Amino acid sequence: MTDQPRLKHVQCVDTPSPTRMALHRMAYWEWGDPANPRVLVCAHGLARQGRDFDTLARALSGAYRVVCPDVVGRGRSDWLRNPIGYQVPQYIADMVTLLARLDAGSVDWVGTSMGALIGLGVAALAGSPLRRLVLNDIGPTIEAASLVRIGTYLGTPAHWRTLDEAAAAIWAISSSFGPHTREQWLALTEPQLVPDEQAGQAGFKPHYDPGIAVPFHAVTPEIAKAGEALLWQAYDSLSLPTLLLRGADSDLLSHATAQAMTERGPRARLVEFAGVGHAPTLVQPDQVQVVREFLLS
Repeated sequence: MTDQPRLKHVQCVDTPSPTRMALHRMAYWEWGDPANPRVLVCAHGLARQGRDFDTLARALSGAYRVVCPDVVGRGRSDWLRNPIGYQVPQYIADMVTLLARLDAGSVDWVGTSMGALIGLGVAALAGSPLRRLVLNDIGPTIEAASLVRIGTYLGTPAHWRTLDEAAAAIWAISSSFGPHTREQWLALTEPQLVPDEQAGQAGFKPHYDPGIAVPFHAVTPEIAKAGEALLWQAYDSLSLPTLLLRGADSDLLSHATAQAMTERGPRARLVEFAGVGHAPTLVQPDQVQVVREFLLS
């Protein structure tokens, strides 16, 4: 088990216009023995980055080579030239490139929110190498009220003078993650920041491309309905062991949707965490233990 990850990059293809292709670098954080054939990929949420999984990675790096990508536009990864490309099909293509780089015969996947949708897409590919799948607080049906809430802050310019000021501001929009100690929250906050100087004053800003909000805000009810149908189709095609995590107070994944996911497709095993909304951070010991037991069983 290692205490700190190795930062690596992989080149991926994007299409900034219908007539032109380009490359972007996707960063990923690797924990554990780089020769371990047992690989776990941990994919983060919409405006987060791969260091969100430090606690889980430390807990599992003795059994796995744990790989935590910064999805393009976030963290140490490049930004896309055309922000309309910040959508799940691009992310799935990037992850297929990453899996080829990892050269693993089989892969387990933990995905939080957007990262779970990416994992769902990879798992649904014919010939997918995924062996076990953890979906953290998202399903094919996404509650509209949660999208409105996320839309109030996603991509909004921000500047914070200190780490503490940033931590307080990010907590104000993230308190649904559930109780965290000050140490836990600062550890989750620091990788979310990048230095930013305004009017001669040093400080911090969010560590993601504000352009990720462009396709998010372009979603219409009609697009959302079509997307939901495709996600259910993908979910129903799965047969691999699947664990579904839900914050009991989640405004994004309803209990009804979660229950339906236990009754169709891979018939996911559902675990709910009291006092948590969207989404469990997989930092608390009980959350880590549930994931660990499922993956290693």
